[in-house]
Amino acid sequence: MLAVLGVVLGVVERNVASPIVFLVLAALVSPRAFPRSVSDAEARERSSQDGRPIIYWRPGCPFCIRLRARVGRLSRRAHWVDIWADPQGAAGVRAITGGDETVPTVVFRGEGFVNPAPARVVEMISSTGR
Repeated sequence: MLAVLGVVLGVVERNVASPIVFLVLAALVSPRAFPRSVSDAEARERSSQDGRPIIYWRPGCPFCIRLRARVGRLSRRAHWVDIWADPQGAAGVRAITGGDETVPTVVFRGEGFVNPAPARVVEMISSTGR
């Protein structure tokens, strides 16, 4: 009897835990986890005025998710461009990377960085002082 009860409780726990795990993972890879994306042209214009870095990303990219998580609240002090939503942004990334769309790619003070260490991006954002 106790074995049956244990199996039933195990099934219930797995059935409850699975949707919760799914929701957490979905939230992490969702574009909503990132600051509002702007167009490549808008990001370049803003960056030329305020000196903040431009971060090119795409939904579902694990490296972009890692970067976003490590940058934390400072993410609002960068300009984010979704390369799947902006063909001009994708073309800009291809120009920096030599033809592919490797993200995250960061442009800071005119220099491109492909998949930079999150600590380096935090330094870039922090150095703008805004």
